Amino acid sequence: QVQLVESGGGLQQAGGSLRLSCAASGGTFSSYGLGWFRQAPGKEREFVASVSRSGNYRRYADSVKGRCTISRDNAKNTVYLQMNSLKSEDTAVYYCAAARSALYYTPSSRAEFDSWGQGTQVTVSS
Repeated sequence: QVQLVESGGGLQQAGGSLRLSCAASGGTFSSYGLGWFRQAPGKEREFVASVSRSGNYRRYADSVKGRCTISRDNAKNTVYLQMNSLKSEDTAVYYCAAARSALYYTPSSRAEFDSWGQGTQVTVSS
């Protein structure tokens, strides 16, 4: 299994931007579809975005569509989540996840992902 470590979280004002990074090790990075999930206090962990193994296909939750961009750099074994126009409701712990999947597929359900990072806190102040 691949190991994942997130970074880049922090405190940001509403309307600002953050870029989250997730570095992978211990596996063949290009074999995995990658995703970001988030969990706010008292809520279920929810899907945010995913990118296919090829990097060509992306999927986003409606709540972040148009504000977030997921990307991957297979040479650096890293996946990113660029978040713009931050809102207070974006406050959550953000988790990176990896799924063994087909080349052009964008996984989105929690059950599809078999490796998870420890999470990074994002707090948006209004």
